[in-house]
Amino acid sequence: MSMSAVLTRQPPRRDPAWTGRLFRLLAACVVLWPLLVLAEFKPWTLFAPDSLGPTLAFLAGFVPPRTDLDFLAMVARETWRTVAIATAGLAMALALAWPLALLAVRSLSVSALGGRMAPIPALLRLAVRGLLVVLRSVPELVWALVFVRVVGLGPTAGVLAIALTYTGMLGKVYTDILESGETHPTQALLRNGAGRLQAFFYGLLPQNAGELTSYTVYRWECAIRSSAVLGFVGAGGLGQQMDLSMKMFNGGEVSTMLVVFVVLVGVTDRLSAWLRRVLA
Repeated sequence: MSMSAVLTRQPPRRDPAWTGRLFRLLAACVVLWPLLVLAEFKPWTLFAPDSLGPTLAFLAGFVPPRTDLDFLAMVARETWRTVAIATAGLAMALALAWPLALLAVRSLSVSALGGRMAPIPALLRLAVRGLLVVLRSVPELVWALVFVRVVGLGPTAGVLAIALTYTGMLGKVYTDILESGETHPTQALLRNGAGRLQAFFYGLLPQNAGELTSYTVYRWECAIRSSAVLGFVGAGGLGQQMDLSMKMFNGGEVSTMLVVFVVLVGVTDRLSAWLRRVLA
């Protein structure tokens, strides 16, 4: 067949893979429908006559947002406290996650240079990975409930809750990122007498700095949202004020705080993009 005939041939009128796509769609529906039934997912109840009126009345209470100066000053103060809780919790998590991640990275093990890791380093690596699993398996909300009983109401419980949960998350993802990178420079440094920290700073970190920074900033954004949620159990910050406003049915106050959360997420997103450009 000539090239001109190939170029002038009409494209097929029907997707040649439509049967496979249709089968996968039907299979997904068959799998998801029992799960939706088990979860009692009934969104149409929102539009029932006996629930539509109260729903619209509830939503109308969020308009207009409250914007008087006294309230905005309080929101600014609690927003700063929320960011402080998230930042302090993430800083503690970083201080714990980095040593655990370096212990769990296989490419930094001198005994693994020969192919098989020695028993004691292998057991240590397994124990560290198990600790990371335990820390990230318990939600920060559960940790906050525990620490509220231990240290009382206030930001301290929120900081400790974020620190423990995010230690597990950061340590696990840092380990995966470092192990997925190119290991030859690190192994070459270790074989020539460099220490583990030297191999990390000159072998692993330069090629993974952008991805590590991007994920850390993303986790900071998640920590801000988590600190707001933790406020509902007495951990302080903007979430606690939102809980009080919702209990008093002050929708205007709640909508103002929600706008603040959107702005915070947008700022952290731009910060992450800027850091990626700087480290590129």
